[in-house]
Amino acid sequence: MDQLTRLRKNDKQFRALTGITPEKFDELFRQIAPLFAEANHKRLSSGERKRAIGAGRRFRTSLADRLLMLLIYYRTYVTHEFIGFLFQADDSTVSRNIRPIEPLLAKIFRIPEKKIKLTEDEIAEIFFDGTEQRIQRPGKRQGQWYSGKKKTHTVKHQVVTVRKKKKPGSGKKKRKVRIASVSGAFHGRIHDKEIYDRVRVIPPAGARKMADSGYQGTALITPHKKRKGGELTERQKKANQKHSSLRVNAEHGIGKMKIWKIAADRYRNSLKKHTLMFKNIAGLQNMMFA
Repeated sequence: MDQLTRLRKNDKQFRALTGITPEKFDELFRQIAPLFAEANHKRLSSGERKRAIGAGRRFRTSLADRLLMLLIYYRTYVTHEFIGFLFQADDSTVSRNIRPIEPLLAKIFRIPEKKIKLTEDEIAEIFFDGTEQRIQRPGKRQGQWYSGKKKTHTVKHQVVTVRKKKKPGSGKKKRKVRIASVSGAFHGRIHDKEIYDRVRVIPPAGARKMADSGYQGTALITPHKKRKGGELTERQKKANQKHSSLRVNAEHGIGKMKIWKIAADRYRNSLKKHTLMFKNIAGLQNMMFA
């Protein structure tokens, strides 16, 4: 009995180890299968390849198990050696199995960096926030990666979130949050405002653009700041309270991404792949909490 068949017998365990339900896994597999077939045919028919299509070494692991392997890796962020133990493969085989799957997930999720789109069931408010993740101490240019806020070396992204409209009769149920945009990776020392200026997100027409105090000095709506020796008016305090309630929704959206440990723990992979991974995690979060 393979790992996927065994794991399917327990929905709670399946979600604990992958971050998604078996139903969502099936939906994701149906989308990735034709993309994998197309990419594999393109690889095999490449002019650089000397062997004929169908010749050469074949993957022993099925596409479904390879997708499962990647999701478990994202969710638990254990070593390739441990994943290999689960799937009876060595660590190099694990890497060879999951590496081609990552860009295919990105094609499915299509998380943009700049252009934000809203659906009809979403509120015309977008919230900007920065998030950073610890990384291993870089061998070069350590100062660029050092975050004064976190007091360690980090990689940063700008994340834009949007909220769903409340359905009639939903009561006090929290609105669902979608990750609408993820920027490329930036050094930990770069300020949120500078990232915003560099990325230049294109918002939908008429949307209210909001952010926390780290974006003061931009065109975004930020909390009122108390001047030295002064006090905020009651109106300003109420406005800040409302702003804070919106910020919580954005933080919840980003926080849910961190259930996948690869986006929460100290990142130990190549930093060149961090944006790809982070966008894939955003896509998984959107799929699960749509």
